[in-house]
Amino acid sequence: MLRLSHLSKSFGDTPVFRDVSFEVARGEFVALVGESGVGKSTLLNCIAGLEQPDGGTLTLDGRELRTLNEDARARLRRAQLGFVFQAFHVLPHLSVAENVALPLLLLGRPDDARVDAVLAAVGLQGLQARMPAQLSGGQLQRVAIARAVVHAPALILADEPTGNLDPATAERVLSVLVAQVRDSGAACLLVTHSDAAAQRADRVLRLTAAGVVG
Repeated sequence: MLRLSHLSKSFGDTPVFRDVSFEVARGEFVALVGESGVGKSTLLNCIAGLEQPDGGTLTLDGRELRTLNEDARARLRRAQLGFVFQAFHVLPHLSVAENVALPLLLLGRPDDARVDAVLAAVGLQGLQARMPAQLSGGQLQRVAIARAVVHAPALILADEPTGNLDPATAERVLSVLVAQVRDSGAACLLVTHSDAAAQRADRVLRLTAAGVVG
């Protein structure tokens, strides 16, 4: 599903990561760990086509992202990816249900029952009409996770999805991600500092200044 080969990224003269190579297969849950500042979030942004790497190749479902223009990357991202951002990026003017439904609406596939089911799975049943300002940080994170999986994407990218959650809720959310991988054959790449979260993965990769160790 995902193949990176000798990928590199710098900001000006400062390298963020270099010579990163690994693959994630369909139906595989992979955790990516590493010290702060080694470029884990930037790497996820490159995989999602939100930033451009400086070198190497990045193939998603057989398509080389660096050869696609911004419109093509946006279409691929909308259809194939679910992204859980560390900073949530929940839209403040939309309700919980409207935020979660957005990927389905963009694909022309509105499905209120699916939205309700995913919200129940992350423990937010009954909160469909709430606005983001009425939610805690942990609840906002669960909205972001529900939005990332509601359209059954082929690849889920999750940037510290349990960082704002208590242990019981974190376990519940990880179970949602695992179920999405197992039930739909999706691939998941999870960036985390949590040993408990990494232990749920099929495989753990470590990003270092010299590349990836797995």
